[in-house]
Amino acid sequence: MSESNGGCVQQARNTTTVSWWRLGWLGLALVAVSVAPKAHAGDRLLGTWGVSEVDGAGGGGLTPWATITGSGSSNQNGGSVFATWLRTQDGYDLQISGAAVGIKDSIELSMARWSFKLGDTVPGKAIEMNVLGAKFKVAGDAVYDQDTFMPQVAVGAQLKELAASDRDLVKSLGATGTSDIDVYATATKLWLGGLAGRNVIASGTARLTRANQFGLVGFGGPGHETHKLQLEGSLGLMLRDDLVLGAEYRMKPNNLASGGAILREDNAWDLFLAWFPCRGGSLTLAWVNLGNIVGKEDQAGLYLSAQASF
Repeated sequence: MSESNGGCVQQARNTTTVSWWRLGWLGLALVAVSVAPKAHAGDRLLGTWGVSEVDGAGGGGLTPWATITGSGSSNQNGGSVFATWLRTQDGYDLQISGAAVGIKDSIELSMARWSFKLGDTVPGKAIEMNVLGAKFKVAGDAVYDQDTFMPQVAVGAQLKELAASDRDLVKSLGATGTSDIDVYATATKLWLGGLAGRNVIASGTARLTRANQFGLVGFGGPGHETHKLQLEGSLGLMLRDDLVLGAEYRMKPNNLASGGAILREDNAWDLFLAWFPCRGGSLTLAWVNLGNIVGKEDQAGLYLSAQASF
C-alpha cells in the first residue's frame, strides 16, 4: 500500500472513532431529554446519589458507588452533568467534563471526556480520553434497607479510548493497547445516625482493569496483558444533611513497571468535602494524591468538581 493510501486509511479510522463518540454523546443527550420531564424533587435523601466520579459514574470522586446518579427515586428518572479540575504541584493539569442519566434508580448511562495537560514533561501536549459507562443496580437499597446489613449492589462497565493523536505516544511508553473495558462490582451502604447521631456512608468496589494511570497511558504492558483485580473504597461522614467529609482510595495496576522507576504507578487517594446546597447541585473540594506520574513523585493537588443534578 502506498504512503498516501496508508494515510487515507488512518484518516478514515480516526474519522470513524470521532464519529462513534459523537454518536455516543448524541445518544446520551437524547436519553437525557427524554427522561428530564419525568424528574421531580424525588424521595431520595439529599446527597445519597453521590457526586460524579472521574470516569463519569455516580459516586465519589475517585470511585463509583452502587447508587444511581440523579435525584429520581424508583419511579422517576434523573441525571447529572459535571466538570472537574485538578492541577498537581508539578504542573500536570486535568480537566474532565461529562454527563450521566439515571433511569428509575436502576440503570445509569454515563460519558466523560478527559484532557490531561503534560506540563513541562511534554510542553504544549495534552492527552485526551473518552469514557462510556453503564451501571446496573442488582440488589439492595443503600438508604432504606436500614433493618439489614445488606448493602446496595451494582455492576458496571466502562469503555475507555484514547484520542487517535495520542496512541503513538502511549505505545512508545510500553502500553500494548489504546482502548479497553473496565468491569466492576460495587456495594454501598448508608447508616442513618451511624456515628454520634450523624449519617455514615461507605462504599467498596472491585474492578478488573488493564488501565495505566486510569487509561491516560494506555492499557496493559510487557507481560501484563490480562486484567487485574483492583480494589477501591470510600468512606464519608455527613457532618450535616448537606455536607459530607470523607476519604477515598483507589488501587491501580503497575503494568509498566518494566520501564523502570520512571513509569512506576502508585495507588491514588483523596480527602474530600462535598457540599450539596440544594437538590440540584453539589460542589466537591478535595486533596488528591496520584503518586508517581512519568518520573514525577507524589503528584498531588487540589481537586474541584461541580455537578448539576435533576
